[in-house]
Amino acid sequence: MKRKLMSILLCTAMTATTVAGATTVLAEEEKKDAGEKEWEYKEAELTFLIDPDTASAGYQAVFDLCEEKTGIHIETEIRASGGDGDNQVKTRLASGEMTDLCGYNSGSKLGELNPEENFIDISGEEFAQRLDDTYKTAVSAGSDTAVYGIPLTATMSGAILYNKEVYEENNLEIPHTWDDFLKNCDVLKEAGIDAVVGSLGDSWTIQVPYLGDHYNVLAGEPDFAEKFEAGETKYATSEAGLKSFQKLEDLQSYFNEDYTATTYADACDKLVNGEAGHYFILTQALSSIYELYGDEVNKIGLMGIPGDDPENHGLTVWEPTSIYGNANSDKKEDILRFMEFYTSDEALDAFTEAQKPDGPYCIKGYELPEDSYDAVKQAQEYFDAGKVNVALEFQTAVKGTNCEYICSELATGQTTAEEAAQAYDDDCKNRLRSLDWTGNKNDETAVCS
Repeated sequence: MKRKLMSILLCTAMTATTVAGATTVLAEEEKKDAGEKEWEYKEAELTFLIDPDTASAGYQAVFDLCEEKTGIHIETEIRASGGDGDNQVKTRLASGEMTDLCGYNSGSKLGELNPEENFIDISGEEFAQRLDDTYKTAVSAGSDTAVYGIPLTATMSGAILYNKEVYEENNLEIPHTWDDFLKNCDVLKEAGIDAVVGSLGDSWTIQVPYLGDHYNVLAGEPDFAEKFEAGETKYATSEAGLKSFQKLEDLQSYFNEDYTATTYADACDKLVNGEAGHYFILTQALSSIYELYGDEVNKIGLMGIPGDDPENHGLTVWEPTSIYGNANSDKKEDILRFMEFYTSDEALDAFTEAQKPDGPYCIKGYELPEDSYDAVKQAQEYFDAGKVNVALEFQTAVKGTNCEYICSELATGQTTAEEAAQAYDDDCKNRLRSLDWTGNKNDETAVCS
């Protein structure tokens, strides 16, 4: 399938009609009017540790611009990914051999790195005030005041992507309750269109209906994550938690006939080509579609997984990898100069030009460029309305290892929602026992007790 060629508009050059240098003066005045900051230029070198799985085009573009504007050169080191990479980070912190800047997870895993000892608290810096409040909770390690990181990339969401042309052709509107969503699915099914594309050929994808529903769990039980970690509530016994599994059960009759063999790539094809109406997936799929179809990605819209309250239709967000400053580095001033630059509009523009974001940025007041994906602009509306919350993994380290298999069995009708919820509760309990961790070791009600 051919990618559409994007037309390039050439701007005509302004002809200088006044004395020499007038154009330069005008350009400088326009720059000031646009609010472009004049950065302190002071040569320095900082080292940065990051995993190999994070796309580098965006952050490298910012690094290059940072060196040009501020004189700070960033030397990047690549560590291992996964558990081996986690261990490398912990070992280097413990041995005092950490780089000046460290790229690592936001959320609950940050707490494993003893951030109050190892990372610079940037909460008092002016640039930290630009950080989205939801993001701040993911880089505070449970503190009410501390902020340790800045976002390396944009956010990602667990959402429903839908084909806008299919919606228009079938006179559908975005539903704001789960019941209305299922009614839309009935219309598409009656029209002979796969209402929901399932992609069990890549089994990790089947978790998204459950994981992406966490906004609704918190809407029904705001302290669910805290209680879940303490063993005071379970998915099988919480009305709000159980609904996430019930929604996945509801989808069984709407999947494409070959959903057990359909891959992630196949599902992206089906959605953009109008063979399916909806796809529950992480918004990284937008870039996957863009790679193959170019601007046809804008045939795709986005909605948060709806709950029961039409006035509280929200979006579950995955916060990005963050950049943390080494508290034991002797280059703290340069680290803070770098962080200030990295969170500026100028830097975000450079990032977006090199690598389109799969979600809004965690920076207040930053307007997405016009050529951003339409679906990302729709996600921004949820952010602007304050209708976002983070995924469960950013609120608690309690996480089972068999979620995709439990969800696969539910999606194929081998188990019920109640059985799947109980299986996931048991999976979390077994995982914590294997790690010899009880959440609150003095509390006999903790998950692992």
